[in-house]
Amino acid sequence: MKKINRLIFAGAVLGAAAGIVSMKAQIPANQKLRMAEAVVAQFYVDTVNEDKLVEKAIISMLESLDPHSAYSNPEETRELNEPLAGNFSGIGISFNMNQDTLYIISTVPGGPSERVGILAGDRILKVNDTVIAGVKMRNTDIMKRLRGPKGTKVDVKVLRRSAGKSDTINFRITRDDIPIYSVDASYMVDPKTGYIRISRFSAETRNEVEKALKDLKKQGMSQLILDLVDNGGGYLQPAVDLLGEFIDPGSLLVYTEGKNSPRYNHNASPHGLKPLFKDGRVVVMVNQYTASASEITAGALQDWDRGVVVGRRTYGKGLVQRPFPFPDGSMMRLTVAHYYTPTGRDIQKPYRKGDMRAYAMDIIDRFNSGELMHADSIKYIDSLKVNTLKLKRPIYGGGGISPDVFVPLDTVDFTNYYRDVMAKGVINQYAIKYVDQHRKEIKARFKTDDDYLRGFKVDDSMLETLFSMAEKEGVKRNEEQAKLSEPLFRMILKGLIGRDVYDQPTYFKVYNEYDPIFREALRIINSEEYDRILASPAS
Repeated sequence: MKKINRLIFAGAVLGAAAGIVSMKAQIPANQKLRMAEAVVAQFYVDTVNEDKLVEKAIISMLESLDPHSAYSNPEETRELNEPLAGNFSGIGISFNMNQDTLYIISTVPGGPSERVGILAGDRILKVNDTVIAGVKMRNTDIMKRLRGPKGTKVDVKVLRRSAGKSDTINFRITRDDIPIYSVDASYMVDPKTGYIRISRFSAETRNEVEKALKDLKKQGMSQLILDLVDNGGGYLQPAVDLLGEFIDPGSLLVYTEGKNSPRYNHNASPHGLKPLFKDGRVVVMVNQYTASASEITAGALQDWDRGVVVGRRTYGKGLVQRPFPFPDGSMMRLTVAHYYTPTGRDIQKPYRKGDMRAYAMDIIDRFNSGELMHADSIKYIDSLKVNTLKLKRPIYGGGGISPDVFVPLDTVDFTNYYRDVMAKGVINQYAIKYVDQHRKEIKARFKTDDDYLRGFKVDDSMLETLFSMAEKEGVKRNEEQAKLSEPLFRMILKGLIGRDVYDQPTYFKVYNEYDPIFREALRIINSEEYDRILASPAS
């Protein structure tokens, strides 16, 4: 019946084209699209994949609208939603592909792999009937084999090296729900300064931050550095919930508005819950990759004079996408409104409809214009100036959140040689190999990661081994550039080794000692400059 209907439909179109219908008639656009697809499917000279044709038509249609309206097929939709859902079902490991070997970095505490006795440093040789070792596989292909419905079982063969000997062990693991954390690290920087890094805004972000705040307060925290650097955003509601821990209940945090979407206000703690951290200094770290829900967070804290924003102007992603799922699991995310900060600033940076290339080049354009390196290269538009809500300080709109304190991008250490060594994956390979040989020794010397932070040094012999490995991978040694990048090599190596021996937060403890944005945030929060920034212009 479907084919007959299509024949009739296509025949009618063909007849009209042949002049049977001589009068020009207006037809609805959606009907025209259906007619075109039917004609192609019925009369095109070669066989066509109708599903792909329709997908391409949808993609092309959305690309002509704005940079963030998009279509995703069923597999892409699952991959997009999974990190924001807060968990998935799997075996509970973090892993790295060291060339063609799957190396386990860590197991999720209390997770399925830890429960059966799998250890950091183990190599997975085989998953069910599929050999993993010695085979070039993408991470996504491996994850498809390790993940699966909760309660299902997976057999893995593991190679374990211990006391200079190697052994293979077979494990049967029952998959379970595995949390995806959005708080990468939280720790006390000094006796009164806490630090929380958020990598995304997902379903569990508010709960994770609440736990981190309570733990840090028990350790004496009276001021906080909130790290949103490279945070690409996520769900809106977790950002609103998070802001409720810092700003008075009932305060406007963000509002959305569009042609077909009336204004909707999102307020702090609508049920009047007391904020966990209403008082105490707050510094927010941002950069050019801080986007969406992260910009909402930084913008609200800035608008209400609740904290000092340090870093570089944020990405400028202020378009609201509403998901429209299709029965086959695919999805269309359509822009329906703009995000506005409490002062009315539009977060979205300017764009031309359909010009995806110019939009994608924005960060490079900022680099070329000098905006990322020099504060005086930032162009503020007076007509977009507003005043903060409490202290009436001048701040600017025009796309993204402009920081209160600018930190330039430092590219001195980042040489072409460093880039090439990183691109070959040599640093990860070296870190894995080093930890494999020295894990017990490091744990014995440094009981905690704080001990490791103070005492472990990446010496010259380690760098020499790294550079020799890079040469074997085809990276020609450049002594001058290697010397320039030496601080970066030492920091990354120490961070990766510390992460593999201890935990993810160890990496950020190492990295933050190097990071200019963090160092400036720490300086500001411990100085009188904080009060000078958050002062009324008249005072």
